[in-house]
Amino acid sequence: MIVVTGATGALNGATAGHLLQRVPAGDFAVVTRDVAKAARFADLGVEVRQGDYARPDTLPDAFRGADKLLLVSSNDPNADAVSLHRAAIEAAVEVGVGRIFYTSHQGAAADSPMVTSRGHAATEQVLAESGVAWTALRNGFYAHSLKWLAGPWRETGVITVPADGPISWTAREDAAEAAAIILTSDRTFDGPTVLTAGAAPTFHDIAAIASDLSGRKIDYDVVDPEEWIAAQVQQGNTEFMARLLLSMYQAAEKGYFSGVDPLLGQLLPREPRSARDALARPAA
Repeated sequence: MIVVTGATGALNGATAGHLLQRVPAGDFAVVTRDVAKAARFADLGVEVRQGDYARPDTLPDAFRGADKLLLVSSNDPNADAVSLHRAAIEAAVEVGVGRIFYTSHQGAAADSPMVTSRGHAATEQVLAESGVAWTALRNGFYAHSLKWLAGPWRETGVITVPADGPISWTAREDAAEAAAIILTSDRTFDGPTVLTAGAAPTFHDIAAIASDLSGRKIDYDVVDPEEWIAAQVQQGNTEFMARLLLSMYQAAEKGYFSGVDPLLGQLLPREPRSARDALARPAA
């Protein structure tokens, strides 16, 4: 039995969809806070269970019987994500889950400038101390986020960033499909398992790709971080979110997202999508 949390979200919802192509519907269950939103899975014969990290009492029954549990990370920037993850891990241990697969991030590190990366590292430590077999799916930085991280370059003709560094832009769709392949594989994936696209372009490189795609010169500018924060706030972003985004650029500058790994390309039946593919999509 495979149990998938966060099944109404984009990442694990896509993974559950791929699982339907690989195993019978009765061989896995999905967990969501609102079961009504998972009706598409119920209609196909998948068991839908209610579970909420913020309500630990709901989790043991949600995870019961799982040989493999795909645990999605919290995406709430205001939540204490590590505490939520710890509650889920403790519930999984309580009911004897065979292996936990956690959707981590390539840049997971205790000393990263990025808060969420430190949270992933802390969650991996909780997993390591739990006594249960575990796999951390360290997905590359999701390429669809280029839509906002590269800014409105199509309108302005310039990519403006507060810092720059290589990032292994990876399609979330590819990571989701790879997770389904891993969950149904006989191969053991222990501990950190890196899933990235094959290249890690900088924003300077992204500007060159954008120039090629658009047929016009797209400039590239690294500005003072505080000036960038002020511009973000002026555009309607909160200072909290702007500084969270700034920490991502600063982590990239320090090389936390620079590594690439061939595993994703080996698992998929095709080449992983690239940053160029992500940039081209909005123009299609």
